[in-house]
Amino acid sequence: MAGRELPSRKEPANSPPKRRAAEYVRMSTDHQKYSTENQSDAIRKYAEERGFELVRSYADAGKSGLRIEGREALQQLIQDVQDGTADFEVILVYDVSRWGRFQDADESAYYEYICRRANKQVEYCAEQFENDGGPVATIVKSVKRAMAGEYSRDLSNKVFIGQCRLIERGFRQGGAAGFGLRRVLLDERGEVKAELKRGEHKSLQTDRVILVARTRR
Repeated sequence: MAGRELPSRKEPANSPPKRRAAEYVRMSTDHQKYSTENQSDAIRKYAEERGFELVRSYADAGKSGLRIEGREALQQLIQDVQDGTADFEVILVYDVSRWGRFQDADESAYYEYICRRANKQVEYCAEQFENDGGPVATIVKSVKRAMAGEYSRDLSNKVFIGQCRLIERGFRQGGAAGFGLRRVLLDERGEVKAELKRGEHKSLQTDRVILVARTRR
């Protein structure tokens, strides 16, 4: 299935034809500022300023940028480009990190190269450089790709350390309770809020879950 087709706008009869463009947006769960709506708003503004007509949208919502597996929209975009079915000339992305936080920076460059080889230019709307293939763009992209991958590694380490500390304090980090145990929800003051039934999860960042013995009735 191709990317979602966007409605076309009627242009004045005497206006020059616009270059057709597709947008690719991706949101994981790390930052609200990277919501797909915010990315699309910035991309549309960029398209209007540069004279592009957005004709198609590819969106990966709630997807990690560490690898291409699981990112169906990016996979479809690459396939459309390789198959020759892409009906656009330019691919607009919010920034380098939205294209991906690949742990190998060369992998990020490889997918962009596939597009460029098929005469589909990738442009990063929120970056301060023009992705024109020049030496400056090449150097800046390489640095930003490495930084994007390092951010993910650093975040992963911080999350792991944080989880270890919570486990040391006796808080449950996930999974069903064992035989004879039940999950109890605590608020930020350590006071009991409720017992969590099967399939229920905490909804507040400051809440914690502990295991307690199930009493006989």
